[in-house]
Amino acid sequence: MKSSLSARLFHDRQLNFLLAVNVLVVLVATWISHGQFVSLDNLQSMGGQLPELGLLALGIMLSMVSGNGGIDLSGVGLANLSGMVAALIVPKFISGDDSPMLYTSVFCAIVVCMGAIGGFINGVVIARLRLTPILCTLGTQLLFTGCAVVLSNGASVHVDYVEPLSDIGNGTWFQVPVAFVIFIAAVVVLGWLLRRSPFGLRLYLMGTNPKAAFYTGIPRTRMLILTYTMCGILASLAGLISVTHTSSAKWDYGNSYLLIAILIAVMGGVNPAGGYGRIVCVFFAATVLQFLSSFFNLLGVSQFFGDCAWGFLLLLSLAFAGGERVRAIFGFAQPNQRR
Repeated sequence: MKSSLSARLFHDRQLNFLLAVNVLVVLVATWISHGQFVSLDNLQSMGGQLPELGLLALGIMLSMVSGNGGIDLSGVGLANLSGMVAALIVPKFISGDDSPMLYTSVFCAIVVCMGAIGGFINGVVIARLRLTPILCTLGTQLLFTGCAVVLSNGASVHVDYVEPLSDIGNGTWFQVPVAFVIFIAAVVVLGWLLRRSPFGLRLYLMGTNPKAAFYTGIPRTRMLILTYTMCGILASLAGLISVTHTSSAKWDYGNSYLLIAILIAVMGGVNPAGGYGRIVCVFFAATVLQFLSSFFNLLGVSQFFGDCAWGFLLLLSLAFAGGERVRAIFGFAQPNQRR
């Protein structure tokens, strides 16, 4: 029993590497900052910043696991469009001063519905027209961004201050940022779906061996539509957090987030060829990048150096993952095992 537990704990080299780097960064940052790094204010600040990138990375992971060169490039554009549509529509019909809870509920519902619609469009086009996902979502990214520019005339859209709505991006729940609670809830739900539900089993099989998935009767079209709809919902949650955090919606907000979200997914060991990815690894990949970013901010280090450090960390994580995983990432082989 004891040896079996130890084998399970140390089996995934990627997870062990990410855990070790997280612990190392926290210890070094705490020592150099004389404890300021782990102060409540800084921890809350990191907890409020992490969810936007983390939710986008979860969407990237889902699309990658589905296989067929799947990668959702439309997340940032859809996140911005979702928040902008809600910011433009809700104040015309509901007063935030008179009905703050109704205002917040309708605002959130519109944001999530917009994300689901955008993801559904991606899924239908990819599954029905059999387009390469990376090209399809590149096109819809431009479409969503263009719609946001037209709706706002290229300017930012102000979001009225309504306390329950503002608390989503800026409030805390038992000293934990509400945005971080939303992110953890998404991680738990998605982790359960991938490991414990028939949906997860089918998605991993589709990514690992599409031919075997076809002969076992897995409905490819339905699975792809559902997968990309979920990617859209995750992107819309990121948009909801960003728009409530900044009290504005803008078409070009977070332009750099897409590449960082892809970096998080790949550093978390997700195989771009499909069939492999662990939620827990993606979570710890996101936290280590957030720790490094906050540490550099405390030191007053240029963000260019931060980008350099992230690139070095990605290369180090690929090297630590071992030759088999690296070959799989670059398409020479695929992991044949679901973990």
